[in-house]
Amino acid sequence: MTNNNPIGLFDSGIGGTSIWNEIHMLLPNESTIYLADSINAPYGEKTKEEIIHLSCKNAEFLLNQNCKMIVVACNTATTNAIKELRHKYDIPFIGIEPAIKPAATNSQTQKIGILATKGTLNSELFYKNVEKFQDIKIIEQIGFGLVELIEDGKINSSEMKDLLKKYLKPMIDQDIDYIVLGCSHYPYLIPQIKKIIPKNIQIIDSGEAVARQTKNILNEKVGFRNSDEKSTQIFYTNSDIKVLSEILKNKYKVQKKDF
Repeated sequence: MTNNNPIGLFDSGIGGTSIWNEIHMLLPNESTIYLADSINAPYGEKTKEEIIHLSCKNAEFLLNQNCKMIVVACNTATTNAIKELRHKYDIPFIGIEPAIKPAATNSQTQKIGILATKGTLNSELFYKNVEKFQDIKIIEQIGFGLVELIEDGKINSSEMKDLLKKYLKPMIDQDIDYIVLGCSHYPYLIPQIKKIIPKNIQIIDSGEAVARQTKNILNEKVGFRNSDEKSTQIFYTNSDIKVLSEILKNKYKVQKKDF
């Protein structure tokens, strides 16, 4: 393995491209391989054992592509499988977790909302993180149906609007001043969310923090790409390539691949 090998990323679909985008903006010289396991989305409705199995399968696909490190660009996969991945494979893994700390630290009302999948909110890792903030009231909401609509290309649909209103209103009514997005798909809903929430409520996702951590691990352990050739950005999906292509604004070729 060399420094010039790509960074691998996987998610239970197209949502992790929000993480990929932050990494690519910060580290444009790095080559990447993105894996969208859309056929098995959403992970949030699966058992811990199923999530671990799928995460290992995704990791092995990326390892076979000679990735030098892997970003688990999925909250549910991180909170349920990151420990097993790090134990099983001998390369660095970077996970993504709901950004509770900045919201809890900066909240003026001492009340924050978290919109996430069932798999994330029910995980042991999430529970341990929440335990650190006893003085903060945390209103949790499972985003039933949101990932499926995003995967179907229905981000701006009336169904999406109705679901978001249903999930966000109880948080607004309890006087939150931060909403934490606990799924890598959800940053694509920020324009929709902003139309619903008052302007004083801030939205936090984990993308920038994950990109900074990726840079840190490259600097400390893996090494930055050192080549005069242009970096390559490769995208694979095991489902319809159209949705992934559209979320990438058709700037990159998407390949259909069974894995």
